[in-house]
Amino acid sequence: MNTATLEAEHTPRPPSRLLALAEPGRAMGELAAFYAMRPLLGMLPKGDGHGVLVLPGFMASDSSTRPLRSLLKQLGYETSGWGLGRNVRVDEARIEAMADCVNELYERTGHKKVSLVGWSLGGVFARELAKMMPEKVRLVISLGSPISDDRNHTNARRLFEYLNGKEPEVMKGGNFQKLAEAPPVPTTSMLTKTDGVVHWRGSIQAEADQTENIEVYASHCGMGANPSVAFAIADRLAQPEGEWKPFHARGVAALAFPRTRLMH
Repeated sequence: MNTATLEAEHTPRPPSRLLALAEPGRAMGELAAFYAMRPLLGMLPKGDGHGVLVLPGFMASDSSTRPLRSLLKQLGYETSGWGLGRNVRVDEARIEAMADCVNELYERTGHKKVSLVGWSLGGVFARELAKMMPEKVRLVISLGSPISDDRNHTNARRLFEYLNGKEPEVMKGGNFQKLAEAPPVPTTSMLTKTDGVVHWRGSIQAEADQTENIEVYASHCGMGANPSVAFAIADRLAQPEGEWKPFHARGVAALAFPRTRLMH
């Protein structure tokens, strides 16, 4: 492969229109599979009761994360949605309100560190919250999140900028300037190469001692209710605090995860 081809392949761009158009149907299939496998998912590793805050994606609300939160509650976690309506505006007030969510859950669980699970834009928020208050965050899991500093990786760029401007209020305050930089806590980025909203290259983070990327078979809009994603989330959350290790699916479960090596 010549240099020009490599450069073109790595130029930030959104997913294909075909993948975007297939999103609704695929997401409905994943939701159906989630409920069909719900009895088996309830047998995943149990939690230790620490708090898990689940943040919805762009233009979504807590209703989108209800299936996942219900499962995590059954597994033994103190789960919470953000309670802030639809995820539309990115401003200082919204960031302060999310920080309050972390503080409230931290207090409610007896000052145990809180795990943050964020879907799409919610994952960006989760990472930034962990940078702001790492002393209260146990780990971060993002699902199909545009964690690159280049918005050209997502089909939602124009709508996001129409609603928030090219430089949202929080960026003017000096935050959200280095999205690709992982927070100082164990951080997992889950992504799919068939994402129809955020190009998978925009969800890859540099791997280090406390960071990892997990590829899954999923759509963007169905990740929060995808059985294999739920399996990986439960595995990550069940790790004892301070004993984080990279994800490794074993046995039959390994068949649910691609084995390709992820590279920027």
